[in-house]
Amino acid sequence: MPCCWRMSKKDDMWAFSGTRYADCNGSEASEETEIAVNIGGVKHILYGDVLNRYPETRLAELVNRATDSTREDLSALCDDYDDLKREFYFDRDPEAFKCILELYNYGEIHMKRGICPMCFMREMDYWVIDTEYLDECCRSSLNEVETELAEIAEKVKTILDDLEGDATVTRGQRCQAFLWKLMEKPESSLAARTIAVVSFAFILLSSVVMCVSTIPELQVQDAEGNLVEHPTFESIETACIIWFTVEYILRLVSSSNKLQFVFSFMNIVDFLAIMPFYVVLILTHLGTAMMELANVQQAVQALRIMRIVRIFKLARHSSGLQTLTFALKSSLKELGLLLMYMSVGVFLFSALGYTMEQSHPETMFTSIPQSFWWAIITMTTVGYGDIYPKTTLGRCNAAVSFLCGVIAIALPIHPIINNFVIVYSKQRVLETAAKHEIELMALRAKEEAPQECSVSEAGKMASADNISVCNRAAVSTSQSDTCIPLLGETATVSKVQPSHKRKKK
Repeated sequence: MPCCWRMSKKDDMWAFSGTRYADCNGSEASEETEIAVNIGGVKHILYGDVLNRYPETRLAELVNRATDSTREDLSALCDDYDDLKREFYFDRDPEAFKCILELYNYGEIHMKRGICPMCFMREMDYWVIDTEYLDECCRSSLNEVETELAEIAEKVKTILDDLEGDATVTRGQRCQAFLWKLMEKPESSLAARTIAVVSFAFILLSSVVMCVSTIPELQVQDAEGNLVEHPTFESIETACIIWFTVEYILRLVSSSNKLQFVFSFMNIVDFLAIMPFYVVLILTHLGTAMMELANVQQAVQALRIMRIVRIFKLARHSSGLQTLTFALKSSLKELGLLLMYMSVGVFLFSALGYTMEQSHPETMFTSIPQSFWWAIITMTTVGYGDIYPKTTLGRCNAAVSFLCGVIAIALPIHPIINNFVIVYSKQRVLETAAKHEIELMALRAKEEAPQECSVSEAGKMASADNISVCNRAAVSTSQSDTCIPLLGETATVSKVQPSHKRKKK
């Protein structure tokens, strides 16, 4: 590769060399195409033929304008310029600039360890270099950081939306927003927290009643002598269903996007939790006239079993269950490997067990599909004992299947637990980062608050929960150095914009 740049410290003596190596294309260097740049106190000699390999970048435009442009034009491309030394000054990170120079030498960029990915993105944007030149390993790290910042931005947006609403909305919209926060955001007020606790209590009560009502000693006989639920349990069940129905309707009415609300997973669970009750009522009243009572009772019994889905309603009020759901979702690959290992083992050892036990007159392995049950309970270390081998080879096969099952189950467990820890820690970090972002925005809004606002009113802005309506616009528009795209707006990644647009590939 050509020796296209050199560097030294700020206090070193510099002399421009008149010769250099030819580049990879065989073109000779010339003194007229070289420029000196000072990046945060570190000097570099750059050559035009090398920089012009990427003519859309800031450095290429700088070297092309260095000879025939005015000082004002050059000042738009750098922070300062020395006419005597013909040296351009940039107040940028010198370590990040070393990575930037790799593009001109090697055609791709690698981020050094210890450099913040978002800060490096601002450096690339300043030098007008597209992210497609990043190596795949660095790009994946950048994507992870961008995803985290997007999640923080979403949490910040949620917090800002929970503050006092805009005065321009109608009274109906304010009532709808108030009802939505009351039913969906327990942290917004004491009343909302109370409703969440009551809803949680109803879920537990309904689940307990569903289990206790199946105890024969607590059931009563109907006119035909059949055991049915006690009337007291039916009354409690009816009260719980009424609460769930009212809660679902209020949340549906207050939702801004009702179609998205209806097809949300947790809302589908809520609907399935209350739907069997009303279907049972309809079948009970219409069954005697339209169909046989036995068929109605079978349908009613099947629908009553669907009441167990209401236990999933606990996930709405439990951040731990939500974190577990996210962790399992991120561990689908590990779970798939576990199922694949177990499926292969079950098929293999059940076939071997059936073959080895055929010679025994009292064999319990009558077929390979019937042997699947034995292989499953053996590899999962359950061992009911209802099916067991009686030959020596069959017992050896059972021992090997037991050991393989332990290994197959133990291998993916650590990655799954690790994913849970990562997801849980990430959720805590994101919540803390969102609160810090709100506090920083509040402090900046306090500094930029209008002079007519009193000192006491401005002091309250330091708390994210007490941002006044008159200053909320200033809070929502002030952004921190993390460059989070708040409220759907595109954050500015660099205060000094290039004088030309980035060319699209």
